Amino acid sequence: MDPRLEPIVKAYDVRGRSPEQLDATIARALGEAFAHEVGVAGGGKVVVGHDMRDTSPVLARAFGEGVRSTGADVVEIGLASTDMLYFASGDLDLPGAMVTASHNPAVYNGLKLCRAGARPIGLETGLRAIADRAGELLDREQTPAVTGGVESVDALSRYAAYLHELVPVRGRRLTVVADAGNGMAGHTVPSVFADLDVELVPMYFELDGSFPNHEANPLDHSTLVDLQERVRSEGADVGLAFDGDADRCFVVDERGEVVSPSAITALIGARALRDHPGATVLHNVICSRAVPEIIAEHGGTPVRTPVGHSLIKAEMARTGAVFGGEHSGHFYFKDFYLADSGMIAGLHVLAALAETDGTVSELMAAYDRYPSSGEINSTVDDADAVLEAIRSTYAEHDQDTLDGLTVTAADWWFNVRKSNTEPLLRLNVEGADEATMARVRDEVLGLIRSGDAA
Repeated sequence: MDPRLEPIVKAYDVRGRSPEQLDATIARALGEAFAHEVGVAGGGKVVVGHDMRDTSPVLARAFGEGVRSTGADVVEIGLASTDMLYFASGDLDLPGAMVTASHNPAVYNGLKLCRAGARPIGLETGLRAIADRAGELLDREQTPAVTGGVESVDALSRYAAYLHELVPVRGRRLTVVADAGNGMAGHTVPSVFADLDVELVPMYFELDGSFPNHEANPLDHSTLVDLQERVRSEGADVGLAFDGDADRCFVVDERGEVVSPSAITALIGARALRDHPGATVLHNVICSRAVPEIIAEHGGTPVRTPVGHSLIKAEMARTGAVFGGEHSGHFYFKDFYLADSGMIAGLHVLAALAETDGTVSELMAAYDRYPSSGEINSTVDDADAVLEAIRSTYAEHDQDTLDGLTVTAADWWFNVRKSNTEPLLRLNVEGADEATMARVRDEVLGLIRSGDAA
């Protein structure tokens, strides 16, 4: 791969510092290469959206020019969340590109790409070929003229209407605090919530790619402090936190406590099985053991998957699953073109809560069964050596390598995975009780962080 592209082409998307690593020239080359890869060169169309980062309009325009240089047309949806781009790709049956760096800091930007119908593109399913062609295009002395056209489409209103069809929210009126983190939920939440019977308390809805209040990364629970305090001070029923491109959603209960995404996966899975008895529901390797238990209890078939959206979408297509959840706050829906949507997940929580007279903590108690460590990252010199040391230490226990190393006992399990982009090992531990979880967590961390293991 071209050395100008290798640092920014990741397993599932393109991401790097902008404009230092990702500038208009590279975006244009990627747009041209993308048009050829998805078969629209010479007369098709590509839908393009972008987030609120300062560099996003320039990159979106350049990417579109690359597409148009092949004779294809660009359908612009303008400011969008990533799941709104997926909706437009599915609704219009067109390949799509979203300019965003998701939850990354302001100095970053990137591209998420999909084929028509929101079908994912990852490194092994087209992204490498796009990068290879783009690298060749960067060395040309002249770039071809732009010949394709541009049209604009209002996707937001259609997106909101479709979500209401998928997840009707009926019952009692709720007070909902939503923290957009100055990201794209500040653009989409007002439209989606306009027709709901809720009292919306907005936080940081002003679109600002410098993220002046906190990083738009709810996986880092330190970014949820403002939301937690606001839920308590407002006496709200629930709080929702979205990441920068609003494709992930985290939930805070009425006490200001963060709800486990695994519990949300179990809740939505159970709701999906009401309408699709016996269906398959996916969960990734770091989801709680409660998730497959609850899916089975509701008559469904749980299927375990690796972490990663393109892998999960492919497995959904293969198995016909109605829903899939990741512990990172990504939730995937068969009736949303197999794509992930933080907004739909949030609506499911509101719908389930509105059907009851109780609180979020009471609602989720049935789905949150076991203490967990959360994801703990450790920098290591030799990740393979550490994994081998862990494998040997726990040789008497059940092990699998579906994604990293998972070790399972009767009353605990843990998973250790290598980062795709950094010299890190990621540890997740769950136990039957807090003491068991803490003991196993500390044992494995000792191995990971010991000089002997590394």
